[in-house]
Amino acid sequence: MPEMAVISTEPVAIAAGDRPTLRSRLSASPAWVFILYVSFSSFVVYSSMYGFRKPFTAASYDGVRLFGVSYKVVLVISQVLGYMCSKFYGIRFIAMMQPARRAGYIIRLMMISWAALLLFGWVPMPYNFIFLFINGLPLGLIWGLVFGFLEGRKVTELMGAILATSFIFASGLAKTVGKALMLYAGVNEQWMPFAAAAIFLGPLLLGTWLLNQTPPPTAADVAQRTIRLPMEKQQRKAFLRQFGVALIPVIIAYVMLTILRDFCEDFINELWTETGSLQHAAVFAQTSTIVSLIVLAVIGGFYLIKNNYKAFQLNNVIIIGGFVLAAVATAGYHLHILSPVNWILVASAGLYLGYIPYNCFYFERMLAAYKVPGNVGFLIYFADAFGYLGTVVVLLLKEFVQIRYTWVDFFTAIFYVAATVGIVLVLWGAVLYDRIYRSGSQIR
Repeated sequence: MPEMAVISTEPVAIAAGDRPTLRSRLSASPAWVFILYVSFSSFVVYSSMYGFRKPFTAASYDGVRLFGVSYKVVLVISQVLGYMCSKFYGIRFIAMMQPARRAGYIIRLMMISWAALLLFGWVPMPYNFIFLFINGLPLGLIWGLVFGFLEGRKVTELMGAILATSFIFASGLAKTVGKALMLYAGVNEQWMPFAAAAIFLGPLLLGTWLLNQTPPPTAADVAQRTIRLPMEKQQRKAFLRQFGVALIPVIIAYVMLTILRDFCEDFINELWTETGSLQHAAVFAQTSTIVSLIVLAVIGGFYLIKNNYKAFQLNNVIIIGGFVLAAVATAGYHLHILSPVNWILVASAGLYLGYIPYNCFYFERMLAAYKVPGNVGFLIYFADAFGYLGTVVVLLLKEFVQIRYTWVDFFTAIFYVAATVGIVLVLWGAVLYDRIYRSGSQIR
């Protein structure tokens, strides 16, 4: 194995007479201060990213078609294609990222994304769809850069749980901002995404600066969670030889969760409209905030579990529980026990209980349990690449396979199918990983 760069794991020393920096103060601060600081700054950065990505989904773009397809669907496919391409690129890019370069890349990538939204507003519809593809390309790399500041610590799960709620909260907030700009500020559908992103620009810059002051993991962190290092090609190949077979059911289950999540985020406006539940712009932020709190309450205490292998396998229990909750909520709606709003609220909580562990806890504890000196970014991007590929495939099938259905029918079908197949896949993966663990083999 080639020699890897050594990353310091000791607190930042302060020379006599030197003025302490924010990074050195954080290194010496109580644990609760460090947790709040990093959680807040990472939450702000990733929530701001959603302000560049999701506001356009609050518009309908009615009456516009391209290639015989609804223009809203064309825009969603364009952005998801860009996002998917960045995930495949990110398998290598994020795996090899040096910690000192993360913040600079966050700012540069977000500025590219914003410039694409400027061109989206300037170029007439429907010829501006290409700029949402360009908008999605840099955004797909932001999660790996942000999570790199959090991983490999004794409290990674707690900070990650708070960060992950930005998936839910910020998506609703971005749609609320976009809808409000159209309803109350008179911004048209074409310029609304650029205007909405401008509102999130200040928090993005401040949050990135704050996040960049985060000190590296301590020696105690490394002792409990293993050192986190960039992964060269040889290390990535060795990892896949060891765990590739066990990753197959995990990736397939994650693909289904990604498809569910993306459709809920991109077409919830249409579902609310169809069920008569879209009465005001704040409905997006209100429901997403409730779901965020539910998910945080369930998984926020994960960091208290010290045994890495037990925590790793407990992820499977949480994911299965999420699939079950989504299916039960869907059944409750069809039995007229739940209203449309409560159906999507509970089902969304279920799908995020399945989705978030894969982005924060599952691979974090996997590396620690099997003592792999790699990084979570490589694994998340490996899973994400195929997850967004699945989203693109389903989007295309939905448009070009002629089946008559309503949005209620569509969401019902994907919730039931994902729950049934997903539970089997998660159990299969858990058994395969248990065999590897019991064999005692590790990456060398």
